[in-house]
Amino acid sequence: MELALEEARCASAEGEIPIGAVVLDPEGVVIASAHNVREATGDPTAHAEVVALRAAAATRGTWRLDDCTLVVTLEPCPMCAGATVMSRVSRLVIGAWNDEYGAAGSRWDLVRDRRLHHRVEVISGIRAEECGAIVREFLAGQRVIEEEA
Repeated sequence: MELALEEARCASAEGEIPIGAVVLDPEGVVIASAHNVREATGDPTAHAEVVALRAAAATRGTWRLDDCTLVVTLEPCPMCAGATVMSRVSRLVIGAWNDEYGAAGSRWDLVRDRRLHHRVEVISGIRAEECGAIVREFLAGQRVIEEEA
């Protein structure tokens, strides 16, 4: 989670919503890490999870990330939860819950939906306070900037 938090801090410094993601192979070796780059790229799908999953697939040479673990500072949105399922990630480690857009157990539970062919193991609450605080502080700062404008 520390590496995911480092990615989130990079995102914040770049003016992106501070979410970081890391993909580990079955041996626990980091094969990809990323943070949100939507503002920098103008790509609405450039969430940390999607960017990390793409990089992990490139590293492995296949879209199938069986037995891999995705570590993310904030619970994935529906798009990212769907990408997690579709990439066949085995395990999802979450820092903080996302009460507004979460799709891995809080608002929705897409990653464990019994109607899908693949389900993901979810481990949550890892450094939750720290992971949630970085997003809350960033958003509070953005509101101040908007009010001053």
